[in-house]
Amino acid sequence: MANPNVQEIIENQVLTVAKAVEDKIDEEIAALDRLDLDDIEVLRERRLQQMKKMAEKRSRWISLGHSEYTEIPSEKDFFSAVKASDRVVCHFYRDNWPCKVMDKHMGILAKQHIETRFVKINAEKSPFLAEKLKILVLPTLALIKNAKVDDYVVGFDELGGTDEFNTEDLEERLAKAQVIFFEGESSLNSSKSSAQTRRSVRQSESHDSSDSD
Repeated sequence: MANPNVQEIIENQVLTVAKAVEDKIDEEIAALDRLDLDDIEVLRERRLQQMKKMAEKRSRWISLGHSEYTEIPSEKDFFSAVKASDRVVCHFYRDNWPCKVMDKHMGILAKQHIETRFVKINAEKSPFLAEKLKILVLPTLALIKNAKVDDYVVGFDELGGTDEFNTEDLEERLAKAQVIFFEGESSLNSSKSSAQTRRSVRQSESHDSSDSD
């Protein structure tokens, strides 16, 4: 049986917490009560302006090719793409199984994260870029912010070392690099796509997780 003094202390702590929560709620209710119609109209107008700016951003992103995972046809087009968008994830690939696995995840994330442009470029047909950016292992993702390569995801080592990683694993890695964002104005379909995010891309046969270029 608990010591009466200990029991009393616990009860007092619970009451203190409950009182603090109640006071906080009372403060928020009082703040709402103090709002007059003019204040409410100002808040409404501010929210409308935020929604308008978000809609304008989304329209601009879509016009630049965001929301779709596309291939960059040439090295020249690569530079145009990274200058046009603040955040770009570029998959340097060759025609092999590991790169096809990465393609599937990139296609899913492109639709979920409209704030970032997702593209790929054939490393074997882009020798200048591959050398300049020191692309040695395929697949490699170049994570580009404000027209500068800020980070890399090389092969599958950071994604569990296997091609059976989840889209969510890659999403978390890209979010850590701040080249995508999870919530707020950035995510177009975050709630709608949560189940899809966790979908595994399973290999149909045994292959290496990465391939030297």
